[in-house]
Amino acid sequence: MKDKYIVLDVETKKSFDEVGGRNFDQLGISVLGIYRHGSDKYEAYEENQLSPLNQILSEADLVIGFNIKGFDYVVLQPYLEIPLSKLPTLDILEDIKTTLGHRVSLNSVAKATLKKEKTGDGLEALRLYKSGEIEKIKKYCLNDVQITMEIYEFGLKNHYICYLSKDGLQTLEMKVNWTPVHSEQGLLF
Repeated sequence: MKDKYIVLDVETKKSFDEVGGRNFDQLGISVLGIYRHGSDKYEAYEENQLSPLNQILSEADLVIGFNIKGFDYVVLQPYLEIPLSKLPTLDILEDIKTTLGHRVSLNSVAKATLKKEKTGDGLEALRLYKSGEIEKIKKYCLNDVQITMEIYEFGLKNHYICYLSKDGLQTLEMKVNWTPVHSEQGLLF
């Protein structure tokens, strides 16, 4: 039986500039998107619909995201009762930074690994929120969720992912070991 994992991505209502710096608790959530591996479903939640995430995330064998520990969890935590830092989590960006010593964008990894691009960026999602286009934010967010899920599954199967060099001219490889190991403490990588 395959592990039940969830891929998560958060879009905010405000930018860091609008809240005077890295005040995560003031950003607000416009849309949260998830992919549930166990049921093969994509779901989008608005800010006033987040309470089911307490149970959904608690029951996951693994929660996956791109910068999930450094951004998504920090923005989401005030909305939930469960301690997100205690969840078994794979942060793909954290793995990249640990291995390479620097950050790489989700779009760089998507282009090099999957040969596809994101449909926009976080600033576009903020503009959509300000113009009340929530359905477009959901579509954008769920596209990021799908890309993150496909990168995870590629790395799980092939034990590497790719990214573009800083000048965007070379495709480089990075080895990954995302095969979960079960232990008494939960899933470990």
